[in-house]
This record gives sequence, C-alpha cells and structure tokens, in this order.
Amino acid sequence: AEIAVIQDFLPTELEAHEIHELISLAIQHAGATTMRDMGAVMALLKPQIQGRANIGNVSTWVKSALNE
Repeated sequence: AEIAVIQDFLPTELEAHEIHELISLAIQHAGATTMRDMGAVMALLKPQIQGRANIGNVSTWVKSALNE
C-alpha cells in the first residue's frame, strides 16, 4: 500500500517509443550527423529524460541512431 502512495509522486517512466521519438527530435534540433555531436544531443535530451529513463540505455540508443 505504501509503495502505491510513493509511486503517485514519482515521475512516469518513458516508454521506449517515446524515448526514440525524443532522440530523433534531439538529433534534428542539434543538426547532429556524427558521433562528435553526441554531447549536444545528450544535452538536449537530459532535461527531458532525467528520472524518467535509464541514461545508459538512452546513450546507447543515441549512439546507434548517430551511426545509422
């Protein structure tokens, strides 16, 4: 019962498709085309995903998207 109360105050975890959409938008907004741009992309994403997604996973997905 206590867990349910605490969960009401926690931010909602983002779904994978939401994260991928945010990554695409951040890449476009940053004009990112290579791995050199990864820092700029992550800087845009971090405020949007902080506490709502695993940063390590997001970083891996950004690397993958930039290497496509």
